[in-house]
Amino acid sequence: MKISIFWHRRDIRLADNAGLYHALKSDYPVLPIFIFDTNILDDLEDKQDKRLVFIHDYLQKLDEKLQENKSALLVKYGTPKEVWEDLLKDFDIAEVYTNRDYEPYAKERDEEIGKLLSKKDIPFKTFKDQCIFEKDEVVKNDGGLYTVFTPYSKKWHEKLKLKKSDFYVRSYPTEKYFNNFYQTKPFKIPSLKDIGFEDIETEFPDRSIESKTLNAYADKRDYPAIKGTSRLSVHLRFGTVSIRHLAQRGLRHSDTWLNELIWRDFYMMILDHFPHVVKQNFNKKYDALKWRNNEKEFEAWCKGKTGYPIVDAGMRELNETGFMHNRVRMITASFLTKHLLIDWKWGEAYFAQKLLDYDLSANNGGWQWAAGTGTDAQPYFRIFNPYSQTDKFDKDKKYIKKWVTEFGTDKYPEPIVDHKEARERTLDSYKKALGKD
Repeated sequence: MKISIFWHRRDIRLADNAGLYHALKSDYPVLPIFIFDTNILDDLEDKQDKRLVFIHDYLQKLDEKLQENKSALLVKYGTPKEVWEDLLKDFDIAEVYTNRDYEPYAKERDEEIGKLLSKKDIPFKTFKDQCIFEKDEVVKNDGGLYTVFTPYSKKWHEKLKLKKSDFYVRSYPTEKYFNNFYQTKPFKIPSLKDIGFEDIETEFPDRSIESKTLNAYADKRDYPAIKGTSRLSVHLRFGTVSIRHLAQRGLRHSDTWLNELIWRDFYMMILDHFPHVVKQNFNKKYDALKWRNNEKEFEAWCKGKTGYPIVDAGMRELNETGFMHNRVRMITASFLTKHLLIDWKWGEAYFAQKLLDYDLSANNGGWQWAAGTGTDAQPYFRIFNPYSQTDKFDKDKKYIKKWVTEFGTDKYPEPIVDHKEARERTLDSYKKALGKD
């Protein structure tokens, strides 16, 4: 029998899923699939990667939901090309549906699979799902792209309000069409061991957020010792929640929180149009900057042993949990790039290894912002002072004491660099790069 296939990637959910909605409304029963992509997995050095545990957990939840509807999730392991070649042999495929991804590798992958399917005259239909606005949907009046956030966010809001209904944040009612799933017995989902990883005990943040947290978000989000943020970033990363649902919550409860979702759209748009940012400065004038790239200092930063308590607390939290509070991400990134003059790409790569919510567009954008080399960047002469940041946001040292247990004792290291000297060195280096000395 002819079927449609829906390919889950960064959308591990059934509810309010754009591509899945359109697949279920097609003329054919829908088989959902997921591919553990060896092109990605083979680059992961840590075989206890918490992200794989997270994905595997939610794939099992997804499969259980499908089984309630007499269907099942087909999970494959291999390169997408190899997997799709096998699927074409095993099934009579009429159409393939999926949601768009904006990372360079994902775009290459989809182009390759699209060509493979087109040889069999199988349509490959893609949809917007992981952002509110994509590609050229938010542009200047002359059609040009925004590379500064504030005017982009203003136009983002304008576009949202152009439709008097909730058009852009309206949920897709997939549940209405669940009887259109392909009826099948359960498939065996490969274990983590089957794909070369270990199943480890770990806790993940809940995928819901209380209204009171959102209402207080603007006042509490900068304090790492308290629960003032949503902790939903990992769910957004893997699409276990819908961006439209979260935008609806932001519109009702918190402009500040909604703003963070707009930043996410902004960085996805930047990555989509300017893929060179993955390996290069967005702002080419900083290419002349001479990084020090001291390996011992980088190692001290990675291990949380810089002698700057707020920096060390953040790095130790990251190493142990895979999470770091957003305010502290800015402080640690500023410290690496400005105090130590270490290339932002080193820090970005380390975060890519460790962050549970690692998202290329946001991570890259955040690091280039901190280094002053990106879009809408933190100006080079603004250098976070770790001491004043501590006084503002962790005055009682609760966060620091939680993660830096030897703080205040002889065992805690001396600062690896003097703040004032580091600041002057950085200003001098950036001025030279810009030809201002």
